[in-house]
Amino acid sequence: MTFSERLSAYIKLIRLDKPIGILLLLWPTLWGLWLAADGMPDLKILVIFVLGTVLMRSAGCAINDFADRKIDPHVSRTRNRPLATGIISAREAVLVAAGLSLCAFLLILPLNLLTILLSVPALFLAASYPFTKRFFAMPQAYLGMAFSFGIPMAFAAQTGEVPPLAWLLVLANLFWVIAYDTEYALVDRADDLKIGIQTSAITLGQFDVAGIILCHLVFLGMLAYAGMLLQRGIWFYGALLIALGLVAMQYHMIRKREPARCFQAFLHNNRVGAVIFAGILLDTLLRTDP
Repeated sequence: MTFSERLSAYIKLIRLDKPIGILLLLWPTLWGLWLAADGMPDLKILVIFVLGTVLMRSAGCAINDFADRKIDPHVSRTRNRPLATGIISAREAVLVAAGLSLCAFLLILPLNLLTILLSVPALFLAASYPFTKRFFAMPQAYLGMAFSFGIPMAFAAQTGEVPPLAWLLVLANLFWVIAYDTEYALVDRADDLKIGIQTSAITLGQFDVAGIILCHLVFLGMLAYAGMLLQRGIWFYGALLIALGLVAMQYHMIRKREPARCFQAFLHNNRVGAVIFAGILLDTLLRTDP
């Protein structure tokens, strides 16, 4: 292969050509940073967390493809991934994942000890998630924990502690991840049933759509409760109402369980995350204290 073909294969391995995963991981981290700082977070911390999100998501994609290297060739959506086609070897994927994880760890060394300690379970969750599909009926819940650990780390970096509110936000985000990743799992359900791996779309069965919407509603309800605890204003709650409208749109996308529409619903969650962040941002910028 030429250098450009090789580079393109590595970009596809870590999904830089499909940044939706980075964005879905980044939004809750940004929520945590802005709420922890009650406004603009420390610029150095913000840059570290944005870069760290990109690195860890990329590492997670590489280790995911390593774990699924014997499964992906049998799934229509993933059979052309670099590891599935043999363009990149299993050893290369592991080295890429390890290298990116090391870079992410080095990136947070200037932060406080609590943040560094929290990075250990965050790394473990990210590295072990791809293997849970073999035995865990709801791997999307495990992914939810992995995708939520940026929140307590953000609070730790910004304030030096992880208050109960941070864990409430973690739980809220976990329900959001279950919702959107179940939409994603609906795309592959036919293939996954043939292969015999576990997903929430299979576990929920005929209640898959109801489960997705319920998780979305619990997620938004928990954020509303967090807003009450933090005494957020109209911009925050207005954003939650818009997010609720976006969830209603997703219901119409997934109710017939058409794979292409379910995938569009999954992508649609980027708007949900962005709207909520905009609400937090505007609330802190435009809030008038009594």
